[in-house]
Amino acid sequence: MKVLVVYYSMYGHVRHLAEAAAEGARSVNNVEVVLRRVPETLPEEVIEKMGAVEAQQQQDDVPVCTVDELGEADAIIFGTPTRFGNMCGQMRQFLDATGQLWMNGALIGKAGSVIASSNTQHGGQESTILSFHTTLLHHGMVVVGLPYSFKGQMLTDQISGCSPYGASTIAGGDGSRFPSENEIAGARFQGEHIAKIAKKLTSE
Repeated sequence: MKVLVVYYSMYGHVRHLAEAAAEGARSVNNVEVVLRRVPETLPEEVIEKMGAVEAQQQQDDVPVCTVDELGEADAIIFGTPTRFGNMCGQMRQFLDATGQLWMNGALIGKAGSVIASSNTQHGGQESTILSFHTTLLHHGMVVVGLPYSFKGQMLTDQISGCSPYGASTIAGGDGSRFPSENEIAGARFQGEHIAKIAKKLTSE
């Protein structure tokens, strides 16, 4: 059984969550996990002005995803930063190219899940994940969140992302805050959870 983790990460925050989710999925027996990133749409000069050149270069080891790989997976975990309470443009453009998959019903019945990041604690993490679910539902996917059996989302003694909709992290206004241990644990839990759900969906 194959779990695809596909993400976009400008400065590396979502990549940390994606890697944790991949680790969680790999902990389930007989599960193959593939880590991919969506194509960049910004020109190099814009990436440079945004101070993201080094962070982007650090992700060169992660292959760029193709649309066909979505159809080959049994479950997909999507990772995206928040852009005004919604997914980033790079992820949107990638998903807008999945019309043929939709025509063929290629994703129907597959488990789908979302992780996210935002600059601030209330910067749209939940709305980003929820609005992302709309695309998954149009493809006929089985939406999987982060259940309350992950007790880390009940914490009140620290600032932390993660909600029933999915794991998330807070980058801070200047991007200096990287995922906390609790947020990483949430992503890892979510990866393991979706792998277990996907195994049940593919057991017949």
